[in-house]
Amino acid sequence: MSEKNSTTTPPLRRIFAPVRALFVGDASAGILLIVVAAAAMLAANSAFASEYRDLFYGELSWTPIAKLKDLHYWINDGLMAIFFFVVGLEVKREIVAGQLANPAARRLPMLAAAAGMLVPAGVYMVVTGGGVYADGWAIPAATDIAFAMGVLGLLGSRVPASLRLFLLTVAIVDDIGAVVVIALFYTQSLYPEWLLAAVVVFGLMLALNRMRVSVFWPYILLALVLWYCALNSGVHATIAGVVAALTIPLHRKDGNSMLERLEHSLAPWSAYLVVPVFGFANAGVSLAGMGPEALVAALPLAVAAGLVVGKQLGIFTVVWIADKTGFAKRPDGASWPEIWGISILCGIGFTMSIFIGGLAFPDRPAFVEEAKIGILLGSAISAVLGYAILRLTTTHPDEECDDQGDMPIDPYPDDPLR
Repeated sequence: MSEKNSTTTPPLRRIFAPVRALFVGDASAGILLIVVAAAAMLAANSAFASEYRDLFYGELSWTPIAKLKDLHYWINDGLMAIFFFVVGLEVKREIVAGQLANPAARRLPMLAAAAGMLVPAGVYMVVTGGGVYADGWAIPAATDIAFAMGVLGLLGSRVPASLRLFLLTVAIVDDIGAVVVIALFYTQSLYPEWLLAAVVVFGLMLALNRMRVSVFWPYILLALVLWYCALNSGVHATIAGVVAALTIPLHRKDGNSMLERLEHSLAPWSAYLVVPVFGFANAGVSLAGMGPEALVAALPLAVAAGLVVGKQLGIFTVVWIADKTGFAKRPDGASWPEIWGISILCGIGFTMSIFIGGLAFPDRPAFVEEAKIGILLGSAISAVLGYAILRLTTTHPDEECDDQGDMPIDPYPDDPLR
């Protein structure tokens, strides 16, 4: 911050700058998720608990798709396809023209993301001992982009841009890994005729891409058909969102952006509607009859340990080894305490972890509820601990103001997560 700004900025503006940060930039989507999760917990443990459960789990009197028999199914199998579609758009953009397009730039984030999935899974298996809990190994393996970036956004420009980019890239690669895990390990019975139909529809979408069709509606229409085929094929329907996104052309025939325009249009709907609705429908855990011992039961303890211990251990260790061996450099301008703080923030696993928890134990609702306790506990600890470490160890300017000492300058104006 310049000397001029530091002397002209009103004292009250400085005092309330952290509060203002909650409602601008990266922080807003993460803060919304915190509010939604808290609201869901309150609803599930209030006088309206039965109404809350009936709203999402009560069987619908009529539904156009028999498989989606209640609102919870519509949200998790239908609405969340939009979230996965946006993830697919972001992944394609990063691979084709973003950070993942450069082999040197993607080396460290890919290693970190892989370790950040494998080590938490290992911690989970060690704590639970496998057995009846074995199917939940992937629950602590995912990082929530919106939540993690939201916490990072609260720190403003204290954290170097290179670390912010590192966290974002790790989370994107993490999402790719989570999608692959869902497709390979959480697919139960396959129905070949529907799977073949899905492949045919995907082929048609690829043909549209090859012909450089530059209008959105044919892709959207076929994406809906692809989703319906996937829903009936045995592969989780939301995977269709990622697959469909990969067929969207990067540019129109005239050279103007097509994929990025669609991503920017849908990202706010995903961040501020789809994910919050999913969070409210899934984060509500009834604590009735539960004592403190419920927090240290095998399943919630394993999930929380995987997120808090496994994530930071896997990511920080890989970054340290890669830097010391010369295989890949650590993010520019980042100290080891800052990298440690970022590694801890990767332990925030709200959205994707809850989603995988439901897939891991489809016939054991009690296990799903226990997993949610571990996810919420582990994510909360990771958020608070990561924020505290970065707040105490970063030595960068707290915020950059404009010439009038007004709102902080946005150092990332083109960020699709905005």
